[in-house]
Amino acid sequence: MMPEHRVHLEDEPCPVADQMLGEMYRASAQGLNELIATVSPTVRVLLAVYCYRRAHLASIGLAIAASCEKDELASAGGNAGEALFERSREIPTALSFDAHTARRPKITLAIGPLRRLSPIDRDED
Repeated sequence: MMPEHRVHLEDEPCPVADQMLGEMYRASAQGLNELIATVSPTVRVLLAVYCYRRAHLASIGLAIAASCEKDELASAGGNAGEALFERSREIPTALSFDAHTARRPKITLAIGPLRRLSPIDRDED
């Protein structure tokens, strides 16, 4: 049995510059397609696995994986890479981009108290 090689997520280096990752995170669906096209196929595979392992970047990882080959993803990510390939083909490409660009609803804060406490009656004996 072969030993399993695990890397903590915080120790895994990003295969692209932080600036490029930020641009991908903020990009529209079309802009993300254009940015993905500028990355070499080898780096693209590493980036797909890197992003998919992080919840806030998972939709970007799926979008990038849709442009990668199964063998390359399996080589970079093992079983997880294969699963990523399959998952990237399950949903239409447009949907994976829409999930990335969808915005969360606004958070509203309570104006008044959430609960009113009744006064404690103290009987003095």
